[in-house]
Parts: sequence; structure tokens; C-alpha cells
Amino acid sequence: MAFVFTFFFLSCVSNVWGNNPKSTEIDGNIYLDNITRILDRLLDGYDNRLRPGFGGPVTEVKTDIFVTSFGPVSDVEMEYTMDVFFRQTWIDERLKFEGPIEILRLNNLMVSKIWTPDTFFRNGKRSISHNMTTPNKLFRIMQNGTILYTMRLTINAECPMRLMNFPMDGHACPLKFGSYAYPMSEIVYTWKKGPLFSVEVPEESSSLLQYDLIGQTVSSERLKSNTGEYVIMTVHFHLQRKMGFFLIQTYIPCIMTVILAQVSFWINKESVPARTVFGITTVLTMTTLSISARHSLPKVSYATAMDWFIAVCFAFVFSALIEFAAVNYFSTLQANRELRKVAAIKAAQEAAEAGRSDGESSSDASSMLKKRMNSTPHFERPVEVFPNPPVNAQAFLQQGSAVPSNNLLTGTSIIDKYSRILFPLSFGAFNLVYWIVYLTKDTMEMTRDSV
Repeated sequence: MAFVFTFFFLSCVSNVWGNNPKSTEIDGNIYLDNITRILDRLLDGYDNRLRPGFGGPVTEVKTDIFVTSFGPVSDVEMEYTMDVFFRQTWIDERLKFEGPIEILRLNNLMVSKIWTPDTFFRNGKRSISHNMTTPNKLFRIMQNGTILYTMRLTINAECPMRLMNFPMDGHACPLKFGSYAYPMSEIVYTWKKGPLFSVEVPEESSSLLQYDLIGQTVSSERLKSNTGEYVIMTVHFHLQRKMGFFLIQTYIPCIMTVILAQVSFWINKESVPARTVFGITTVLTMTTLSISARHSLPKVSYATAMDWFIAVCFAFVFSALIEFAAVNYFSTLQANRELRKVAAIKAAQEAAEAGRSDGESSSDASSMLKKRMNSTPHFERPVEVFPNPPVNAQAFLQQGSAVPSNNLLTGTSIIDKYSRILFPLSFGAFNLVYWIVYLTKDTMEMTRDSV
């Protein structure tokens, strides 16, 4: 009797303290049955073809975006890619419920059974909704009928670019979205966290090589069309291009090529092959650099900042080649002028000597000696035969050859002397103006975009 009483007492205690597995299982089944009945009741008579408050107040859809990965950005295609968590929140009073929990956390199977906004990206080229391993969608219903709907998307959107300041340019790449079918008289979009915090881009999310993501701004606008007036939500991602790659690949090689072309001014003008090789090689190098610089850009019809820099460098290199042609031409012209002077002096001296020889006796030994001297070639006679010849002519005579002396074709040309000073000063002044103008313009545009 005492044993039976003890067993009965322990059974009562275990039931009171909840240690009975059967009791726990029963409570769990009751809880699940309650949730199932709540869901069945919510969907009973629910028409997902009609928006919340159909025929009544406007449905407000609050949105925000969390960027998990931004980039890359394509200059050639003028587009960019990013992965985002796109969140939408609205109130559907038809889904209000009362129960043991405040939030119903459901999977994507419930999404197809209720009404959801027909949001689309207006400037999107290609968008992907992730479905591995299941559709990446989050769906929650609060007791007051508030719906939270989150999707993971990869968006490839258009980014119009003005490349006038390339590669010191910055761009504001937009992301525009709104309702496809509902005008603003039925659906309006707003930012859930306000205009400053509705778009989050963690610093580690940016995977850009040529750009820095310096910030983002949000706004909304209205668009009128034949089918009504729509609300468009816009996010601008502000990008600033990095200069390092273009300095190494284009700017520094162009500057070095121009300096190399100006080295030829310090080579003597009689070294025609050396100076010709300098000029032609630098011109071909600039041509190659200009072609390669355009490979990373779309085929725009206007000149960029890099195009202007390459064009001016090409002009300096080509001018150095033309400068040597001018030096060679004027040196040859001067040499030919001196040769004509020598020929004229020779003819005059021969005529004078011939006249004196006719008036003298043939038996005079000194006359015979002078006659023999007059019969020798012009350049083999002593210089003293010519009374007061020009300096350059005297140099020809001392050379003893019909080839112009080093004083004419060797040495430094006056054109080279001026070029050694004018070319570096002009190129330095161009670089000073170029970098000040474009860097200042870039700073002003960044300030205006941030405002």
C-alpha cells in the first residue's frame, strides 16, 4: 500500500514539473496546430491579385538596400554590377493575426500565395535572383499585418559616363527602380531608414580595381507617361577613378619619349643617321602609345584628357624631327652659298692672272713660275694668292678639298641652341597647365556631385 502511494505521488510531481515526454509532445502538437490554423485562416478567401487596400488608400512600400558586393565597372560597356539584399516592407491588413507569436517567419513558398509589389529596375540590363540551394528570399508577417520581403539579387545596371576628363574623371552610377504597373495613385515608394541610411555599402564590399567608391546618395522623382504618373526611386553610387595604372602605362612613357626626342638637340648636326633614328623611333613610339591608350575606352566621338596629352606629346616629338630637317636644310644651304662664293673668287682671280700674264715676257723665269702656279687646280694653290678672301672661303682653301669644312657642316647649329631651351620650357609649361586645369576641374566636379 505504501509503495502504490509513493508511485502515485511521484507521477503527480512529474506531471506538475513538465517532465512527462508525452505532455511535451502534446503541447508541441497544439502549438503547431495553432500556427497551421493561423496560416489557413490568413489565406482563406485571400485574393493575391488585389493590392492591399484596393479601391481605398494608397499602398506605401518602404525600401532599403544592403550592398554585399560592388563591382566591377565596365568603361567599354558603360555598366556596373553589384550583389544586394533588396528589402521591401508594406502593410497588408488582410494578414493580421492573433496568436502565441508576434512574427511568422516563413520561407519562399508563402510568397507566391500573397500579393507582392511588382518592383523592377528601370536601368537594369540583366538581373539575377539567386536560387541556390533554394530561392534566397526572406518572408515575415507581423501581427499587425506588416510584411517584410527580402531578396538577394545580382544587378547589372547601366551607368552613363562622360569621359571628357578621363582618366581624372568621376561618375555617379544610378540604380533606378519602381512599380511596373501601378501608378503613384495606387502605390508609392519611400525610403525605410530615411535618405541617409537606406543604402548601406560596407567598406569591405567594394571590389573595384580602377575606382574608389566615395559614397552614395538617394532620391526619388516622378515620371509621367501615357499610362500614368509613377514614382521612381534612385540611388547614385559616386565613383572616382584611380590614376595609378594610367600614370604607369601612358603618362610616364609619353613624358620619357618626349624627353628622348629632345636629346637629339645635343647631337652634332653632321650625325644624320643618329638624329634620324631618334626622330623616327620616337614618332613610332608615340603612335603605339596612342593606339594602346584607346583600347580600354569605348569609341567615343570626343577627345578625352588623355587624348589631348598624347596629341601634344606627339606634336613635340614630331616637331623635334622637323627641327632636325630644318637644321640639315639650312646647314646645306649655307655650305652651298659658301661654295658659290669660292667659285666666284676663283673665276675672278684666274681672269686677273690671265691679264697680267699676257703683258709679261715669256723669257722671264718668275713669269713662268707664276703661270705654272695659275695652271694648277684652284684648291692646291696657296691661300696668299687670293687677296683678302672671305673667312669661310679661306677655310675651304685651307681644307684643300671641294667638300665644305667642319666650320660649316659640323658643330652646333643656332637652331639647336634655341631648341635646347625652348622645347623643355614649353613642355614643362604645358604639363603645369595641364595638371592644374584637370585636377582642379576634377575636384570641383566631385564637390558638386557630393552636394
